[in-house]
Amino acid sequence: MNNTPEQILNTKDLTNKHGDSPDGKLIHVSVNLQQLALYAHDQLLQRWPVSTALNGIGNRNGSFKTPTGIHRIAEMIGDGTVPGTVFKGRVATDQCVDPDARPSATDEDLITSRILWLQGLEPGINQGGEVDSHQRYIYIHGTANEARIGEPVSQGCIRMTNTDVITLFEQVKPGTLVVIHA
Repeated sequence: MNNTPEQILNTKDLTNKHGDSPDGKLIHVSVNLQQLALYAHDQLLQRWPVSTALNGIGNRNGSFKTPTGIHRIAEMIGDGTVPGTVFKGRVATDQCVDPDARPSATDEDLITSRILWLQGLEPGINQGGEVDSHQRYIYIHGTANEARIGEPVSQGCIRMTNTDVITLFEQVKPGTLVVIHA
């Protein structure tokens, strides 16, 4: 059964449990739809195709699955870097992929352009111990593999095109709530 975003995103319940999101923004990721939506004050602002994990959903460390549940953006990395900049260990390198070139179908899992590092907010589900999304280095990030956006092929993160992740990065802040579900 596919729930509508309105059924999944009860903003009042989320903010009562986890506090307000900056500027009333909320990110909703649907793994089944391979889609990320940005809301502000319960109004849809924009939708983008994404790529989630090849191995499906799951919160356990080492699973290479996309974690579910309620998260916040803990850190935002890459502001001002050239589109297509490759990051290693969250540090910009001299390497750059050309986001305007014909999309590649590489299997290399490069993290490019921007990083939104997620922190789980639900103890025992996506926070703490073997299920901690932040310690698993779960990001929303750009990719050199734009040809595969819309397909579940990542190692657990949420991939976007370089242009899309930069657009999203410019519209959110640390603390923005992120809901990920099947």
